[in-house]
Amino acid sequence: MQRRFTTTLGEPPLQYLQRVRIEAARKMLERGTNNLAKLSEQVGYQDVSSFSRLFKRHTGLSPSHYRQRFARTGALTD
Repeated sequence: MQRRFTTTLGEPPLQYLQRVRIEAARKMLERGTNNLAKLSEQVGYQDVSSFSRLFKRHTGLSPSHYRQRFARTGALTD
């Protein structure tokens, strides 16, 4: 199954799942989601530090820096 998945989509299942989760997190951060623990749980990670490391590996920015840079103006409720 893994071989067929990789052949069809061009990446292994775990890499695909991580990419989809990080993309969902990026969209949430752009909308101004503030609670990182809740966000990481919503996209499937229970450990915030693991999520943050993975997010940084994929985007080059920590989740908080990503939010600061890309959140839509007026979306944050601080």
